[in-house]
Amino acid sequence: MAGSGKRRRATVLDDDERRGRRRLEEAALLLHKIKGLVGWVVAEVSAGRSPSLALHRYQNYCACASAAAAAASLSTCACSYDAPVGTDVLSLLRKEFHASRLNVLLRVLLVVQQLLQENKHCSKRDIYYMYPSMFVEQAIVDRAINDICILFKCSRHNLNVVPVAKGLVMGWIRFVEGEKKVYCITNVNAAFPIPVSIEAIKDVVSVAHYILVVEKEAVFQRLANDKFCEKNRCIVITGRGYPDIPTRRFLRYLVEQLHLPAYCLVDSDPYGFDILATYKFGSMQLAYDANVLRVPEIRWLGVFTSDFEEYCLPDCCQLQLSSEDRRKLEGILTRCYLHKEAPEWRLKLEAMLEMGVKFEIEALSASSISFLSQEYIPQQIRLGSSTRSPSHGSKIIFT
Repeated sequence: MAGSGKRRRATVLDDDERRGRRRLEEAALLLHKIKGLVGWVVAEVSAGRSPSLALHRYQNYCACASAAAAAASLSTCACSYDAPVGTDVLSLLRKEFHASRLNVLLRVLLVVQQLLQENKHCSKRDIYYMYPSMFVEQAIVDRAINDICILFKCSRHNLNVVPVAKGLVMGWIRFVEGEKKVYCITNVNAAFPIPVSIEAIKDVVSVAHYILVVEKEAVFQRLANDKFCEKNRCIVITGRGYPDIPTRRFLRYLVEQLHLPAYCLVDSDPYGFDILATYKFGSMQLAYDANVLRVPEIRWLGVFTSDFEEYCLPDCCQLQLSSEDRRKLEGILTRCYLHKEAPEWRLKLEAMLEMGVKFEIEALSASSISFLSQEYIPQQIRLGSSTRSPSHGSKIIFT
């Protein structure tokens, strides 16, 4: 027994060492490419020539004009989770917009080069404040970072540009993040911050049966107060609204490493669904990285428009869709992935638009403060996990 334990520890150490060496090799290769590009640009400018860079464009979804036109438009749809759909050429000789974009890209690239050389990390906001008069606004820096990732076929974390993680996790899991032990499993109802860097995670252990993602921190805290994880073997995650990159990467990492089903609970409104779609399909802004950020296996647990009548919720909990809500929902309904990959989800959204109403997750607490944790979620999980055909009147958890 002692011998086998030593062998397991040795294997873990070997794996950690291999991962560490691989990260160093990848950083060295990226730094070599950056130096090569910067050197080429300097040589071109010194020779009186204008350097040009070709940047691929990525698109993980497009718009179908209507359901009727979807079949025709999908046949020519070029959207992809890993392949470019076009190319932009940036040159100092072209329009002022292109020259400015190229100048910003090169300036940010010099910052990234310094970070990799010194093995330091910083945030996008740090980069903005290095040259605020040149960058003008944060969005310009964000775009430059995306351009660099596309140019070198890498992700933001490879550039040593790290966000401030806002997500939370609790439940039946423990892991080591760098030198820090994160033992959620010792207090399954306590919230822990989601790791900023997935590369720093090791020694993951879990006895959970599934992962539950909830849209809002308020719902996360409701589940913690009700000791939901103590009564249900699960891991609960919240991105506290639209998820940031660390939350999305952490969720994908857990699904891949632990081979657990993942469910998502969001408000019954256009923005709640858009958050769910970000987890499953990725965002347009990070379309170039969608294939490594999205969790295609995630299932829509609720809440659904039909839940309002099924659970006899009071009328005061139901709100009319605003004109902005309708525009948002109509825009979502045109997305090609709802026609190609999730037609059942599209039907749910069409029902929401037809009824013209919305309501929040917390409305389920109208009859009982713990109804969500004691009744709704366990019932939905059972329905989603069952291999039986649902009986008449039962809801399917759409995958």
